[in-house]
Amino acid sequence: MDFWGTVLVLARRWSVAVPAFLLAVGGAVHAYSTIPVTYTVSAVLVLTAPTSGGTVPPDPDQPVPQVNPLLNFDHGLDVAASMLINVMSTPDMVTEMGVRPDGDTTYAVTNGTNNLESLATGPLVFVEGESRKPEAATRMAREVIERVERELDVRQRQVQAPPETYITISQTVPPTTPVPQEGRRLRSAAAALGLGLIAALCAAFAAESLSAARRAGFPGLPGTRRRRDEPEGGEQELVAAGEPGS
Repeated sequence: MDFWGTVLVLARRWSVAVPAFLLAVGGAVHAYSTIPVTYTVSAVLVLTAPTSGGTVPPDPDQPVPQVNPLLNFDHGLDVAASMLINVMSTPDMVTEMGVRPDGDTTYAVTNGTNNLESLATGPLVFVEGESRKPEAATRMAREVIERVERELDVRQRQVQAPPETYITISQTVPPTTPVPQEGRRLRSAAAALGLGLIAALCAAFAAESLSAARRAGFPGLPGTRRRRDEPEGGEQELVAAGEPGS
């Protein structure tokens, strides 16, 4: 059926389509109003090597040349960033940070993307705290940053790295101002409205099909009238009895 045919069906069955459309609008409004607004706080951390590099000179009388940490990025920093991202994303760590399945505060530590196969793409660690309360989102982001710094120190002590070669963490982007997130509410409202519109179309076409079936005189449908040329049950039996050879 083309566009104008659909419009004609909706016009004829407006008594069915309009209530269904109003129910769809009501469902979208209900979905938008019931989903709470959440706030997110973002921060970006960068891992840097010490100015003297990652080695200790065997002779203290021969100092190591000083290097700008921002010019001394290597693959080792990428591995360290990937390690921290994995550690902070484990279920045990999430539970230890106070995130509950039924709670309204959570966090995420990523490399800036959702691709789990490309964690070690740089020395950057992205932290995001989310909660229904702005202050809770900020507090969560700061707690995660502190925990990332502690985990980095623990891992370096475990491998017995010289303190002079410790990797450090700097806040390239400190925790931002909490930003309200409306995307989830809008998506839910749009989904409810879309499903309601589909239901309205289905109801209108179902009413149209039922009306056409009644006009065609199909038996078994409520409101269907028997055709005038259709013989009654008794007449059919008489005709069958009067046939030759019976």
